[in-house]
Amino acid sequence: MFADNAKIFIKSGKGGDGHVSFRKELFVPAGGPDGGDGGKGGDIIFEVDPGLNTLTDFRHVRKYVARDGEQGGKKRCHGANAENLVIKVPEGTVIKDFETGKVIADMSGENKRETILRGGKGGLGNMNFATPTMQAPKYAQPGQQGHELWVQLELKVIADVGLVGFPNVGKSTLLSRVSNAKPKIANYHFTTLNPHLGVVDLDGGAGFVMADIPGLIEGASQGIGLGHDFLRHIERCRVLVHVVDAAGTEGRDPIADIRAINAELEAYNPELLKRPMVIAANKIDAVYSEDEDPVEILKQEFEPEGIKVFPISAVSGKGVKELLYAVYELLKTVNLDPVIFEKEFEIEYAGDRNLPYTVEQNEDGEFVVEGPRIEKMLGYTNLESEKGFQFFQKFLKENGILDELEAAGIKEGDTVRMYGLAFDYYK
Repeated sequence: MFADNAKIFIKSGKGGDGHVSFRKELFVPAGGPDGGDGGKGGDIIFEVDPGLNTLTDFRHVRKYVARDGEQGGKKRCHGANAENLVIKVPEGTVIKDFETGKVIADMSGENKRETILRGGKGGLGNMNFATPTMQAPKYAQPGQQGHELWVQLELKVIADVGLVGFPNVGKSTLLSRVSNAKPKIANYHFTTLNPHLGVVDLDGGAGFVMADIPGLIEGASQGIGLGHDFLRHIERCRVLVHVVDAAGTEGRDPIADIRAINAELEAYNPELLKRPMVIAANKIDAVYSEDEDPVEILKQEFEPEGIKVFPISAVSGKGVKELLYAVYELLKTVNLDPVIFEKEFEIEYAGDRNLPYTVEQNEDGEFVVEGPRIEKMLGYTNLESEKGFQFFQKFLKENGILDELEAAGIKEGDTVRMYGLAFDYYK
């Protein structure tokens, strides 16, 4: 069974408690405190496993809890740190906070391993609390609690080119002809219920990855049928190929089909319509009309919009080579970096809000904001993207940094500098 989404519960380990004990040795009547520190709780880590291609395993195991750190011991013995719990997922898995739907991490591209929940810190033993006035402390620090979260895992296929179209128009047949993929093919609606990936090899070592996206229906963007399950796989594709039944063997209108699918793509994510598109007018070997050429009708309708039409027969292979090379040339015109979903949700830890920062005005009149809290935030935020910059602005507001800048006398147009990043301040 193919699975492309799952809801699971994750929890990091609790830190071990610090220990309370006193040194007891012969001839040492007052040896002092010697309780050791507790060990750190286990982290929850997600890691890409190249051998996986579905989320099926998460349908059977839905709870993932890391071990707790070991308690400290006497004689200043430090409790053992717990092992981290590593959860293996296929490449392309997006981890979201279940409550808000915001992205925590995208396990794609160079992001092969990421800590999602940190384990709790171990507590300090009583040896750390001895002072000149309190030489025999009878207390120790408890370990920090672990953190828990319900997360939604979504697998979004990573492919350069996506084949889209209504059921039974020949997408699976086309993919099986041009690549090494072996999808099941039959003359039934919704034969393909999961995406298939294939590598298309062209002359001279060129090539790309093509995905057969399961057949869409009208209303898919509202979740009708398996709409959302299908549409999420299109989000990473850089070029879309509309496959239509040019011969109308089942009485469908190819033009209406393309318009309907584009409407569903726009309703789901308007950015999808900005991707380069071509039309594969399939089943031309079954065209028997002498009065009008359905391919010419498609060209007159869509080529003025910049969408080229290629007549093909996925069964015989006619016209397929021309289609593939045209798609390859289109790929050269778009960004070759994989589509990665930006981080939108940051786990709040008890100690993070206590990290210090400073707001000062330098000799040049610039307002400089520095400190480990700021440095940490900039380390995981991509300010070059719109979502990343919105996340950055929200951080400044919610953490009181904007209020401190105003209290320091900042005015509109003044420069704010943070670790090499400089921007003008405007309300």
